[in-house]
Amino acid sequence: MAQKPDPYELEGVKRCALNPFPWLTVFFAMLAFLLGLIMLSPIPEKVRRKIGISGSKEKAKPVPPPKPEIIVIEKIVEKVVKVGPPYYTVKSGTDITKTSLGFDFKSLVEERPGRLVTTEREGNGSYEASFTIFINRPEAAKHLDEVTMANPELLKALPGLEPMIEKARVSPFFNKLYDNKLSRLKTYAKRIDRLLTKHNYYDCQTMLELEHPGSKRKVFLMQSDMDVVSDGSDGDRLPAMPDEIVNSSHYQPFTSFGWAKTGKVENPMIEGWKKLLVKEKASGNTKEVRRLETGINDLKKRSFLIAEYDPFIVIPVDVLGDRESPFGPNVGDYVVVMYGKALYPAIVGDGGPTFKVGEASLRMAKELNDKASPYNRPVSEVSVTYLVFPRSSGKWVAPNYENWRSECLKLVNEIGGLGEGYDLHRWADILPQPGQ
Repeated sequence: MAQKPDPYELEGVKRCALNPFPWLTVFFAMLAFLLGLIMLSPIPEKVRRKIGISGSKEKAKPVPPPKPEIIVIEKIVEKVVKVGPPYYTVKSGTDITKTSLGFDFKSLVEERPGRLVTTEREGNGSYEASFTIFINRPEAAKHLDEVTMANPELLKALPGLEPMIEKARVSPFFNKLYDNKLSRLKTYAKRIDRLLTKHNYYDCQTMLELEHPGSKRKVFLMQSDMDVVSDGSDGDRLPAMPDEIVNSSHYQPFTSFGWAKTGKVENPMIEGWKKLLVKEKASGNTKEVRRLETGINDLKKRSFLIAEYDPFIVIPVDVLGDRESPFGPNVGDYVVVMYGKALYPAIVGDGGPTFKVGEASLRMAKELNDKASPYNRPVSEVSVTYLVFPRSSGKWVAPNYENWRSECLKLVNEIGGLGEGYDLHRWADILPQPGQ
């Protein structure tokens, strides 16, 4: 039987047999080729080294260890100094309720809940005592009975003061003084040896600003005790001084009141200060060297009051530095000092500490009490009255005691004069005369 013709076959064209392309063979051939390349490359050896099974005879280069991080820790070396006795040692039998400074100690024991003994024994604050200073700030005497309490003879000797005191105003310097005292107590609260004594804290009864209703003369009235000052030098009037003073590193040859030197005799304190200067130059203390050099130069040019021979009083330096108050004392102002029934003419001769008042020269102190010395105050009670006449200073020249008395008497007359039976003291010149 004859085969049927293919309907899709074109006439005149011979049909080819179907033979597919070998893709799988080509793929495996290319894969084998790539694997061969990889095997011939260094990659297999690196892999073997990585996993530790390298078969290469070449020794692998050692991998350097990571660089360590260096941490520097500074070692603090402390020098331990063992203190012999503790800072404060209580002697057997000591009673601290009373002190030489006049403080009254009150004791109180208070118990608080705590922790284990091993903790409390080593901890801070488990066994402690607190130290608090309680002080009463005084008020200034301002009424007649309060002012005359310190000196009942005051109005008898100076009757013109009565109307002046009745209208007096407490000086701002009084509160300033006690502000300074409080500041010092706070500064040295941990140094009991540097604290003011009870005596030196309560050393001022009053400071009053007075003005006479007629003459308008102003007066600065102060009531306090009296301590001693022993400063000053003057080669013109006292060419020789004791060796213990000349060679002292504590004696002050200057006073605030001074004048141009007139004589040719060198101040005796220069010799001692030159010795101190050599010593300080050797030690390299430049600050002290400058102080001594400046002082020596001043001693060569000027003269000063001498506390042992000249009657003068001392006023706190911050009061002397005030130039605004019309009642503020200044260096050189005339003064009348009254104690008991006696009245002494003097001047403001020096500046003193800002936290105490009532200082006067040794000459003045001995006149009030012959037992007075640089180490023994003449008057402990606040019974000395100081009457300063502000802006009354004359020329700054060598002391002339009779002239001082005359000027003070004129000023007293401007505030009512002296009472019957009272007079101003006359100072004698007790300086050694040439040849003595």
